[in-house]
Amino acid sequence: MTVLDMRFVPDPILRRQARKIGKVLPRLNKFIDDMIETMHAEMGVGLAANQVGSLQKVAVIQLPDWEEPLILINPEITRQEGEREVEEGCLSIPGYRGMVKRSVSVRARAIGLDGKIIRIKADGLLAQALEHETGHLKGQLYIDHLVTPDSLYKITHTAEDDSEAEDEAEATEANPPDNTGSSLEDKAK
Repeated sequence: MTVLDMRFVPDPILRRQARKIGKVLPRLNKFIDDMIETMHAEMGVGLAANQVGSLQKVAVIQLPDWEEPLILINPEITRQEGEREVEEGCLSIPGYRGMVKRSVSVRARAIGLDGKIIRIKADGLLAQALEHETGHLKGQLYIDHLVTPDSLYKITHTAEDDSEAEDEAEATEANPPDNTGSSLEDKAK
């Protein structure tokens, strides 16, 4: 597998609409494998084909707790419900994050590598990732959905952040988490 070159704003391909794939051919497997490798190398949750320079209508998503990625050929959102504000970033806009409006839940349809239709009902991070990646394939970026223009901010990384991370790691070693089954996400709420 190969790590593909990422495309970054203002690359015009990020604003172009991807073309539907008429037939799932075997050569698409290598490209998708390379997309997955690239997503992992960039530590992303999802990746759309135009982010690596292709206008094929393909996206991959892999949430942090998933063992296998979701491969989506010709994905489209078929239904959206509710609205929420969430923080979002993008591999094609490194160093920035922003508050965006996304649906509470979505339904999507795509084709898998086997050529069969996949139907997805999603909420939470998966719904957000589906909207984000299908947006890319329409030539949209998350910055098009900002709550307000000033809700985009630059991520700053300092030596103090590194020190705090080391302190947290040492504290975790000294005080291992309880085994109550609650996740870090639950504890953060």
